[in-house]
Amino acid sequence: MNYNKLHILLTGVVLVLCLIGNPTFASATKEDKGFEAGPFIIEHVTDSYGWHICGDGDKSVTIPLPIILLDQGKLVCFSSGKLHHGEAAYKGYAMGWGDQKGSIVKMADDYTGRLEEGKSYVVDHVCKINISITKNVCALFISLILIAWIFLSVAKQYKRRPDQAPKGLQGLVEPVIVFLQEEVINPSLGNRAEKYTPYLLTLFFFILLNNMLGIIPIFPGGANLTGNIAVTGILALITFFITNISAKKEYWVDIFNTPGVPWWLKLPIPIMPFVEVIGIFTKPFVLMVRLFANITAGHIIVLGFISLIFIFGQMSPTIGYLVSPVSILFYIFMGVLELLVAFIQAFVFTLLSAIYIGTATEEHEEDIELA
Repeated sequence: MNYNKLHILLTGVVLVLCLIGNPTFASATKEDKGFEAGPFIIEHVTDSYGWHICGDGDKSVTIPLPIILLDQGKLVCFSSGKLHHGEAAYKGYAMGWGDQKGSIVKMADDYTGRLEEGKSYVVDHVCKINISITKNVCALFISLILIAWIFLSVAKQYKRRPDQAPKGLQGLVEPVIVFLQEEVINPSLGNRAEKYTPYLLTLFFFILLNNMLGIIPIFPGGANLTGNIAVTGILALITFFITNISAKKEYWVDIFNTPGVPWWLKLPIPIMPFVEVIGIFTKPFVLMVRLFANITAGHIIVLGFISLIFIFGQMSPTIGYLVSPVSILFYIFMGVLELLVAFIQAFVFTLLSAIYIGTATEEHEEDIELA
């Protein structure tokens, strides 16, 4: 009897986790199409124009976010709630479908109202300049506010309690900062560490915080920010610019005239310089893809285990109940693993950024003697 109660309780927890922040299952039920694992997973890992909290269909609770468009020279602003999760149009604007999914489209007329299933609608054009506050953008603002609050609070503690043992939030953050400085930043950058420490610490805590928020299934968590390739691409691009703008002359000499390489690999066909130049661009590319792929893959695997409950439940309720404990155990295991990956990926991204910057700004012996 106790086992049955525990079984029902755990199954209920998984059902709540699935429904919170993921309206796909609800819409599939409404249309009596059954559970579809693919759309369920994709809806979770991709961006959206509203932040779904809980509920089903018209009874769902969603935080509407502002849609901001510059359409044919005219600024257009309205709430995403007007579009009713893509099921309605507002003043001719609607969420795209098919090849235009994820975009906001302008219909041929200024139609406002529900979009009827099976009816054809003519799209006049796709709104190219779309600066809407999406779920990921909102999550970005939340994480920036949290980071600012954390470090401003820690800074105040240092001022109020100088030369005293850290406690509270200060005691949580300080060991991490000391570890990064002693094990990552200082070994990679040497006497140039102080200049780049603010950027590298910001990079680490930004990635770590958003990785951890992405694991939490309820607001303000649940957004897959570091699993968005645009976000990881910008982070990698910043490292790329800092590395190459700060690079010393010797760094470029080593790229175009690599020492220790036979001359016939440089002339008449510059094989090695070409390889080295390609390496300049592959390094940030690897940074971008590694973070994006690891975080997104973790979310997909977790949702895959949860989906097994509904997939087998459609075949037979009994099989669904039998599979649910196994899915829950794997879900918990993957949740712990994702927490570990959140730290590892933040650490690896920061470590590689420090190494790339350190290699580009490395001081040669003659520079040290002149100094």
